Order: sequence, then structure tokens, then C-alpha cells
Amino acid sequence: MFSLDGTWDIEDSKEPDGIPAVWKHKAPVPGLAHSAQPAFSHVDEFDSRMLIQNRVRAGKQPKSALVFDAGVSHQDRNWFWYHRTFDVAKVRRVAILRIKKAQFGAAAWLNGIKIGEHLPCFTAAIFDVSHAIRQGHNELMVRVGAHPGVLPATVSAGTDFEKIRWTPGIYDDVSVTLSDNPASENIHVATRIADSSIEAQTTVHNFEKEPISFDLTQRVHGWKSVVIVASSEPQRITLAPGETKAVLQTIAVPGAQLWSPESPNLYVLETSTGGDTATTRFGMREFRFDTATQRAYLNGRIYFMRGSNITLHRFFEDPFSGTLPWDETWVRKLLVEIPHEMHWNSFRFCIGPVPDRWLDIADEAGLLIQNEYFVWTGNAWYGRENQVHFNSDQMIQEYNQWMRDNWNHPSVAIWDANNETWDPAFGEKIIPAVRGLDLSNRPWENSYNRPQGPDDPVEDHPYEFQQMADGGPPFSMAALESPGGMSPGAASGHALILNEYGWLWLNRDGTPTELTKNLYQGLLGKDATAQQRLALNAYLLAGITEYWRAYRRYAGVLHFVYLSSSDPAGYTSDHFRDVRKLELHSDFRDYMSNAFAPVGLYLNFWQPTTESGSVRSLPVMLVNDEYREVEGTLTLELTNLQGEQVAAQATKFRIAALGQETLYNDFKFPHTTGDFLLRAIIRYPEDSKDVSTQSRRKVKLVEPGKHHN
Repeated sequence: MFSLDGTWDIEDSKEPDGIPAVWKHKAPVPGLAHSAQPAFSHVDEFDSRMLIQNRVRAGKQPKSALVFDAGVSHQDRNWFWYHRTFDVAKVRRVAILRIKKAQFGAAAWLNGIKIGEHLPCFTAAIFDVSHAIRQGHNELMVRVGAHPGVLPATVSAGTDFEKIRWTPGIYDDVSVTLSDNPASENIHVATRIADSSIEAQTTVHNFEKEPISFDLTQRVHGWKSVVIVASSEPQRITLAPGETKAVLQTIAVPGAQLWSPESPNLYVLETSTGGDTATTRFGMREFRFDTATQRAYLNGRIYFMRGSNITLHRFFEDPFSGTLPWDETWVRKLLVEIPHEMHWNSFRFCIGPVPDRWLDIADEAGLLIQNEYFVWTGNAWYGRENQVHFNSDQMIQEYNQWMRDNWNHPSVAIWDANNETWDPAFGEKIIPAVRGLDLSNRPWENSYNRPQGPDDPVEDHPYEFQQMADGGPPFSMAALESPGGMSPGAASGHALILNEYGWLWLNRDGTPTELTKNLYQGLLGKDATAQQRLALNAYLLAGITEYWRAYRRYAGVLHFVYLSSSDPAGYTSDHFRDVRKLELHSDFRDYMSNAFAPVGLYLNFWQPTTESGSVRSLPVMLVNDEYREVEGTLTLELTNLQGEQVAAQATKFRIAALGQETLYNDFKFPHTTGDFLLRAIIRYPEDSKDVSTQSRRKVKLVEPGKHHN
């Protein structure tokens, strides 16, 4: 295989056959058309049907603005053309061109011969170019749609009510693979930890007009080792002319090391047909949910997911996006360094796929990924004639390809069919049609539809501050003090994943987003500073995170959102002070890294005022996500605004592996008044060092008789 990544020529056209006569612009591949030099005007300016619906719903556009097709383009083009040349030293019998992902749709020409079209935007375009490739100089052109409106209505271009711009481009790797006959078209590895074996399904194809017999061989070694740890006996295969066959082999891997976020061990399967060789990386791991216990299980043991969300296709429209998603140093900091500091082991890749390299890095870093297809339709807000309806046959084809592209990644733990969608077709037709293709039998998440499988999880988005942001009654964190003060929004006996909550977004500069303009005025007043809003955002998000983790109602708690776009007209945003340097706002990093600590705590106290000299029972709820007992010291401490301690008391705690405990402490507040910070701090030994985690509450001490909530 050789890569065709790099700098390509790029031009635009109005008509689908408008092949450029000259090439004056350059663009990176993988990348997006908004990174072209010189820049194209009005690139990515497209109002989707769903964004228009959202604006009409908010009263920002008249109902007459509603459209029934993909949306409205605001650019004088329909297509972008990519072009490059490459040299081949020696032609072999089989040549396969792979364009891993391009939007919106991809058509390819090699040496003037049209190879074919691939319309889906989120799966690999795989073209047989054996008849068109030649020794020496080759010329390749790829045409992509400039906006979703060029695609047939049956093809999914992504549905998102809050995405403002839609940027085209070849946004994943491009390569050509040369081999002799026969060739392996796909290799699918599933692991079986009970007997330490793998199942390898190899799809092979005979490109000749004559039958062929050959030996299929498989060998396994560690990712960073050449030592062979397992192999199969050669299996004799016969293929008729043009035949494709899937061959399933079971290979014992004695004493295999399991893959987990804490120990992401990886292996490589080497496959040979005699004419073709291929390598497939995999990890020995099994992941599932259990409805009876409402828990997630990794490698046979309960596992609590902690993490956040990445909406990469929204980040594509960010002014600072540029080529960052393809900068490996940047991506590794995003997926490895910062999540480790934040104690995150999981992400939902939300409403839109990522480049394959991101999943490679997730495999290596040890992340569990809820891999969500780009579908968010909501409900029929304007009648069923305005609701997006998917062609089930087309979606089955797209999901089939999506699974094929991703099923060897151990990080991909959950197939997520859609986000906040009510459409019975997914559970009745689409998921059942493709589920059996995955030999690992991963769980499926089907949003607000009924779970399709008996042990499939259900997502929940309770959004505590949404009503208040919409002009409804205020939400008080003091409501959390009552037993079970909040309940999951989703009424289900299945395992629940909390992957959106809060409704507290701020732009990176600390200004409210489109959805939170009224909220922060109600919380802080109209004269609040950006820093006051950012500090409150972190404080409240951490408290809610602690609450939901403490009550163990969810198999996973994933904050929304870690990476997105920040735009004055945007609906949500992330928490980066500087997204180019990946510098988080300090309050968010501080509060949320404590809230997600594996051994976590929740100080169940939200009274804004307390009488000085009073004695209060302060429940502290502890959770332990680790597989070991933890014991240490719990300290309750009150400090003034200068950070000086004015009261403190300590007690010992012990919490079982995967356990939860509630400690009740009578705490005497001092005879003084003013604003203070109440902290519950746990300290315990780990790996020859002391670890501490804290839960914090702001409280005003008032004179007796003047206490009010």
C-alpha cells in the first residue's frame, strides 16, 4: 500500500461534468476545502433543512422558510474537484483505490477513466482500479459535492439541527494497494476471551478468469513485537473465476493479554493468500451491557464509563479548525494527554465519524468509544411532512459499510445508531439487518427508540437547566439534597448511559451561547463578567457530574461537550480557552478532573446560606470505580475567600472495590459571617504516592435568625 495523502490541486464547478482545465488552488488531503490556498469564497455556506427548522421554531425565520429538500446553498458552486499525480514503479495484477471518507459523495477518475462513484459521506469508497492503473505516471481526479444538496435524497449527508456550516472535502486517508491474485478484500477479527482465541473472517476474491487454489495462512504477534504467538494451519481455498468467499478460522492465542483502558494491549494478525498479504491490528477484549444489573461489563467485569463527547463535524466549522484534526501531535494531546488528566476512559464520537487515525490512537490510548452515526432527527416538530425519513435499504447499506470500516478497533465498544431520534425503522429494520455482521456482537444504542436487543443500553439527556434557559422555573441545585433529588429522564429498565447533561454552555470567550443567553442572566445577573460565568459553569457541571456518579444510576457518565465549534451564533461550545493549543479553561480542568476521579466523592450539601455556629449533618457519598479496596482520610474543611482555613475535621473511610459509601458527619460551622468555601477532601495512597480528590460548595454564613435558602 502507498499513501496518496499530501497536497492536491483543487478547483470548483457548477456542473457535475465541469472538469477543470487549469489547477490554480491547492488543498490538503486529508483535510477540508476551507483550507484551500488561495481560499474559495463562501465555501461551506449551506443552511440545512434542520437548521432552518430550528430557526423557525425559535422565531428567527418565518414558517415560509421551511424547505423539503436538503437545504439552501449560499455559494455559486456544486462541486469540488481534487487532482494529483503519482508514479507506480511496477504494476501488479490487483490495484485497489481507497478514499476512506469524503463529503459530500465521491466520484473518481484514474488516467481519464471514470472508476465509479461512492455517495455515502461517512464510509470508505473502495474502487478496483486494476484496469486503469499503469506503470509510471498516473493522474487521479476525485470529485466531491460542495454541499449536501447535490446528493440524492436517499443518501445520508448527516442531520444536525445545530450545525451552521457544512464543509466539503476528502477528510480521511487516500491510498492505493497493489497485490497479486487472489486478494483479501476484508479481514474481520473477533476475540473470545473465555478460551483465549480469535475468530478471523477473511473475505478473498479471485480477480482472474480462471479458477485458483491457494493456501490461506494466518499468524499473530504483538503490535510492537515480531515474536509469533499464534498461527493457523494453512487452509486450502479454491475460488471460481471472479468468486468472492468469506473464510472463517478460529485461532488459539494462548495466554493472551487483554485490552482495556488501563492496559491497552494490541496484537497484529498477518494474513497471506500467496498473492496478497495484509495486517490487521486488534485487541483482546469483550464489552457488553446487562439489563438485569444495568451495568457495563468489560472483559467479564463491571466497568464504569467516565468521559465526554466529541462532535468533530461541528468542530469542522470552527474558525480555528483548519488542519488541526489531521495534526497527529494535536490529536494525541486531545485523545491521550488531556483525557488521562481528566480521568476519562470513554468518549461518544457524536453525530459524525472521525478519521480512521483517531480510532487508531484511541486503540493505543485505551479509550472506549460510543461510535455514533450522523443521524439526529428529533421528533416531528412541524408535522410529519417536515420530518426527515430515511430510506431503510440505503441506511442498511451505509451501516454495513460503517461497521466494516470500524469493527477491528477494540476502542469501538458501542454501535450508536442515532442521536435523539424517534424513528421505529432503526429498531425494526435497520439494526436487525446489520447486527449479525459484527462477529464481536457489540451492543447497539438506539437513542429514544426502544432498545433493539435485550441487553442494549439506552441514552439519557436529562438537561437539568434546560427549562430555566427556556424561560421556565429556576432550577436549584438544593433540589439534589433530597433522596434521589433527580431521576433519570429515560424511563427504562435497561442500562443507561448519561451522555448529555447540564445545558450550561458558554462560548470560549465566556459569552453565553444561543441556548444559554437567558440562563446566565438569571443565574448571575446581566452585569456578570465572562470569568464569573466560566467559573459558575465549571462549578455547576462538576456538582451535577458528582451527583449522577454518586447515585450509580448510570453505567456511564459522559459530559457534553469536550470538542465542538465556538461561534457567536452557535448553540453549544466546548471548554477550551485556546483550542489550537488545546488549553482548557482552568476552572473546568480543575473542577471536572475532580468530579471524574476514579475514586470520587459528592458532598450532598447545596444550601446557599447557613447560620453561623450551627451544626449540620453533611453527607459525603463516595464511589470507587477501581477493582481494589481504597481506604484513607476524609476531611471537611471550611476556608474563607483568601484560602485561609477557619474550620476542619477529619475521619477515616474505607470503600470496597467497585463500591459506594455514604459518610455522615456533624460539622460545626464557626461563629463568623461571610462567604466561604466548604470542601470535602479524600486522601489515600496509590502507587507509592498520596492522591487527593475534592468536592466543593460555596456557602454564606449568616447571623442566627437570618438564615434563608
